[in-house]
Amino acid sequence: MRTLLWKACIAKGESRLNRRPAVWILSALIFAGVGAAPASATAIRDLGGFNANTLAANDDGSTAQIALPFSLNFFGATFNHIYVNNNGNVTFDNSLRTYTPFDLNATNRQIIAPFFADVDTRNPSSGIVHYGTDTVDGHPAFGVEWPAVGYYETAVDKLNTFELALINRADTGNPGNFDIEYNYGQMQWDTGEASGGSGGLCTATSGDPARVGYANGTGLPGTHYELAGSAVCSAFLDGGADALVSHSLNSNVLGRYVFESRNGEISTVPEPATLSLFAAGLVGLLGAARRRFGRA
Repeated sequence: MRTLLWKACIAKGESRLNRRPAVWILSALIFAGVGAAPASATAIRDLGGFNANTLAANDDGSTAQIALPFSLNFFGATFNHIYVNNNGNVTFDNSLRTYTPFDLNATNRQIIAPFFADVDTRNPSSGIVHYGTDTVDGHPAFGVEWPAVGYYETAVDKLNTFELALINRADTGNPGNFDIEYNYGQMQWDTGEASGGSGGLCTATSGDPARVGYANGTGLPGTHYELAGSAVCSAFLDGGADALVSHSLNSNVLGRYVFESRNGEISTVPEPATLSLFAAGLVGLLGAARRRFGRA
């Protein structure tokens, strides 16, 4: 049921090199940088509207109830409001002060969590949470940004940057249809000190690291999900086994994870892509060369 929706598009061109062996063509394109992601590429949208409002520097704080610019049909329940919580998540039923991430597959909370962990923005060197409305690819959207935020207790030696966008997709046939989009930049810590971490990290014997996913709180099959790497020490961090910045989901942008909610259901949850844009580009080039030269 889980299918990987990963696409890498490579433009095909003709030149005098097309009479040379395929490997020569591949070498030339590789050295030219074709198929590689730009060094400055980032999944973070950082739209002006997403920065319109701020949650003051805090530990375990939340906003008051915020009106959404459109309705969301989240597993059969329609919501017109939301709470933004400092600890890397938003909730529908009430604000959430919990700092140690709990199992999203076994919760009774209505939650969308791009990085549920103990965010602490009280240090002046930490970023603070921003939120507001803008448009994404022409669609109205509500976004929340956690830009270069620290962890408990007031630590800023490691910083995380991540973003949530809830994108209206009424154009797909239902007024409540929407996309959940998680975007990631630099990710350096995953466990606050009060959650058993040390220096922003957990160990095999101590700590409850971050979780990423969503839940509608009923516990029914298909209404909750955790991304692979949740609750695993350092898995989500830069260089980790499930590094958020070097994988993707339903997107060809590394660090971007998209979940489509249609008619109140998120019916298919693919696994994260395991190829970088560069590697995917090489695969596409190799396939094109084989077709061109008829070689196995």
